[in-house]
Amino acid sequence: MTIAPWPPADRSSCEYCGAHVTDRFRRVFGDDDDRAHRCNECDSYRRLSRGSAAGKDVETPDPETSPGRHGGEADA
Repeated sequence: MTIAPWPPADRSSCEYCGAHVTDRFRRVFGDDDDRAHRCNECDSYRRLSRGSAAGKDVETPDPETSPGRHGGEADA
């Protein structure tokens, strides 16, 4: 039996915000190693479907930096 000298990578969390992501979400939207760089808790579906969950830069404004871009109103 071989024991790795490092702990297994926890891929069930979003790399950006730490929210739980499902295996299916990571397979569909994540990068080639099934890691989710962003998730639906910290990003919009529009950006996720264009590659932000895979760690790609996308042209759609980021809801973290552009108020009102995550389906709600901008905080006043």
